[in-house]
This record gives sequence, structure tokens and C-alpha cells, in this order.
Amino acid sequence: MLNIAVLVSGGGTNLQALIDARNRSELSGGKLALVVSGRADAFALQRAEKAGIPTEILLRKSFAAQEDYDRSLLEILSRYEIDLVVLAGFMTIISEKVVRHYENRIINVHPALIPSFCGEGFYGLKVHEAALTKGVRVTGATVHFVNEVCDGGPIILQKAVEVLPGDTPETLQRRVMEQAEWKLLPKAVSLFCEGRIEVADGRTVIKED
Repeated sequence: MLNIAVLVSGGGTNLQALIDARNRSELSGGKLALVVSGRADAFALQRAEKAGIPTEILLRKSFAAQEDYDRSLLEILSRYEIDLVVLAGFMTIISEKVVRHYENRIINVHPALIPSFCGEGFYGLKVHEAALTKGVRVTGATVHFVNEVCDGGPIILQKAVEVLPGDTPETLQRRVMEQAEWKLLPKAVSLFCEGRIEVADGRTVIKED
């Protein structure tokens, strides 16, 4: 059973998707062992506490230097013996030091079909605003490993979502979450915990059952 840490900053809807999957016995091979929040007032903390998951609050502003923050984050993850780190709306910068320490063991969910609408500056509603401005007919979500390039790590899973006439960034965001993010993230976590994801030459291979 692998220990999973979920890093959050806000409402924690993707965390809730993982909790719901766990409650349905769909989080194969993994245990939600820790939630780390970058904000003391994040509603995700309440979700974690209700679900019986230990929590830690780690504020970037409490540290003078990035390396001090990195050291504290790694110490917390080590203390809980974390095997997999899941970024679920985490708005604090993850440094190369942390990424290297957890190479191919940090995953993120991005609300678009990478390589579209990704990279620096594309987060939250900004992603959906850009999709609507471009006039795309299809968007979606991507779960990928995290590397030193923003949204540049090996892709694990993707799912397309239709853009409808009259969509606003808010309605599109909700549809992408419901139809893609909340389905893909638990599935990707389960695949990892079951040892079914291999990374070779910057690409992933999903092994059959």
C-alpha cells in the first residue's frame, strides 16, 4: 500500500474526488496519508479532516528562501513516508530540488488537453478563458508527471470534453472537472499505485492488468 500526499491551496474538489474514489474502494494500492495546504484557510483542509486524513499547513511566506521551504516540505513528506505526491490545485512553486527527489512520483491534473493552453500563466479560469477566446470545439483535462518544465512532464491520461455554445469560463470549468478531472485523477493514482505506469524516453506506458 503506497502512501499518497495531496497538496492543495483552495477548495479541494480534486481532493474530494480522490476521497470519494477511496470510499468506493476504487483507489487501488494507495492510501490517502496526508494533505498539505499552502493556505491556512483552504476549504480542502476541512475536507481532509472530515475524511480522517492528517493535515499539515506549509506557508511559503513563512520561509525567507525557497531552499528553506523545500527542506521543510521534503521533511514533512519523509515523515509521513510518502510514495506519491499529487498536486490538486496547489499554487505554490514546486522547485527542481523537490521534483528531482520525487522524479516520476509527482502528478498533476491540468484543465486542458496538453500541449494546448498550458505552461506559465495557464491555471484555473485562465485556461478556460483562453480556450473560449480561441474558439476551440473540444477541450478537456490531462494528468501528467511533474518535471522541471511547467506542464511539461510525461502525460499519463487525457480526456476530451465538448465546448458548448454559450459556455462561460465558469460553466466550462465545471464541465471539465465533472467529466474529466474527477475521473482521470483517481484512475491515474490507482494506476501508479498498482505499478502499472512506466516512463521511458519522456513518455508513459500503461501496462495491462
